[in-house]
Amino acid sequence: MRDRIFKLLLVTGFLFCLHITDIMAAYANEEPLVNVSWQWSKAVIQNDPNLPDLDGGSENSSRKLQQPVDLRILQQRYPDIFFLQGPTDQKRVALTFDDGPDPRFTNGVLDVLKQYNVPATFFVLGSRAVANPDIVKRMQNEGHVIGNHTYSHPNLVQESDLKTLERQVTRTEIALNDIIGYRTKLFRPPYGFLYNELVEKLREMNYYVIAWSVDSLDWQEDPPAVIASNVVDNIHSGAIILLHDGAEASGDRTNTIEALRQIIPTLQEQGYEFVTVPELLNIPFMK
Repeated sequence: MRDRIFKLLLVTGFLFCLHITDIMAAYANEEPLVNVSWQWSKAVIQNDPNLPDLDGGSENSSRKLQQPVDLRILQQRYPDIFFLQGPTDQKRVALTFDDGPDPRFTNGVLDVLKQYNVPATFFVLGSRAVANPDIVKRMQNEGHVIGNHTYSHPNLVQESDLKTLERQVTRTEIALNDIIGYRTKLFRPPYGFLYNELVEKLREMNYYVIAWSVDSLDWQEDPPAVIASNVVDNIHSGAIILLHDGAEASGDRTNTIEALRQIIPTLQEQGYEFVTVPELLNIPFMK
């Protein structure tokens, strides 16, 4: 009798274990594990070696610092090489993008530009260009102009060293030449931070400095409608518009991509033509 009871308990226990296994297998196919997988994928992207981070810190943190010299003052001091905007007698504007190529977002930006057949100017980081040459080549192949945004995005004013500027710019110039086959003449400083001696050094290096007159403030990661409003509400003929296709490892430019779907058709309906920076300013972009 005792043996029968023992065998019955063993069978019952075995059947119970099978039932528990079935329940666990069923839960394994539920939505929560899909979300865990998505979060893991996002973490992998953010730690991707093809995404070198910004040496000077995020736009969100650094742009809130006091600007060393107002961009308008630098434009007045160096009108031959420093540009905030183009001529105002024609309804032409230029879209510009900083901090790429970023494998998370740049292709999305390029997709929207291709959809609307709009050219743009990309100020790229040398370190990210070296890590993602195919994206840089796509920019070029689709009719966009490429400029120099330093190699690793330092705060040049904080570094306060002409050698740092020269090293960062030259290294990027060489890297881009290897990818696109020309040495760009267009430079944009990280965070828009420069002072007199840095501008004079850039002139010595045969660069034009390209700033902006309309800031989308997309680095604040506001909703797409807010980013679009920052542009559309401040637009003017000859505007150079600042946007970002790249971000720090924890940053997100998805809203920038969506904002473009509002900015481009709205301005086209208002009669604006999109051109590249060298077209807008009538300057060469190759050395």
